[in-house]
Amino acid sequence: MKLFNTKLNKLFDSNCVIKVIAGINNSNISQIVKIAKAAEMSKGTYIDIIANPGVVKVIKSISSIPICVSSINPIDLYNCVLAGADLVEIGNFDTFYSKGIYLSRTKILQLAQEVKFLVPYVDVCVTIPYHLSLNDQVNLAQDLESLGISILQTEGLSTKNKLDMLSLYKDIICDSISKSSFSFLSTYIISQKVTIPVIASSSIKSLSSSVAIFYGASGIGIGSSINKKNDLFDMCTYIDEVHHSLSFRNSSYLIHQNLHSSMSLYSFFL
Repeated sequence: MKLFNTKLNKLFDSNCVIKVIAGINNSNISQIVKIAKAAEMSKGTYIDIIANPGVVKVIKSISSIPICVSSINPIDLYNCVLAGADLVEIGNFDTFYSKGIYLSRTKILQLAQEVKFLVPYVDVCVTIPYHLSLNDQVNLAQDLESLGISILQTEGLSTKNKLDMLSLYKDIICDSISKSSFSFLSTYIISQKVTIPVIASSSIKSLSSSVAIFYGASGIGIGSSINKKNDLFDMCTYIDEVHHSLSFRNSSYLIHQNLHSSMSLYSFFL
């Protein structure tokens, strides 16, 4: 399946997508402008911002970088497309997890259908929730592909309960496994079962960016690492580091070790 946006389609085909996430709840326009400028100057693929038509118009007026807006409200996504958003996303759920909101597979499919009806010729990305079982994640991914969703995104562990659960199995799971490993695991499994691009997100660092590609990702999403930097130069430097990481190909030993870790986790959670 090809994306509607031809510019983005070429980059997804080359597996070098860098999605710069400004934050689904970040309405600080000066910070969003700074992140957009850094993403554009350092050749980020696109920026993901709050689903606010006013913010979309501002970023459109100062930058040519493609804009994605994220929300679980189809009307907000529709209004942002009218304001100039290039693609939309149902996802970036962290803010909802903190409120105890966990979307079911059925609810996400319903939202995807509504959004596709409202914006049939705009690329739609959907985040696959980490809290679903791996089997449900795969089934959801395949259902979304059948609906005509253009892009999928995976996410890592996000809640204290899950992290506490992991601490009980230190004899099984290596202490060095980070939240991003679970995003890599979902990416690896899902990318084997669908033909649409998959973005790995959640705690992805510049040094681990290239690993995501070996797990089947077409690109990565970076957010917290950028938002923690206040200086435009530092933001640009970090994105440049991610570019360098994506162009770097790890040794076969590292690939083997990471795949071994993922499959061990897969067997453990099934």
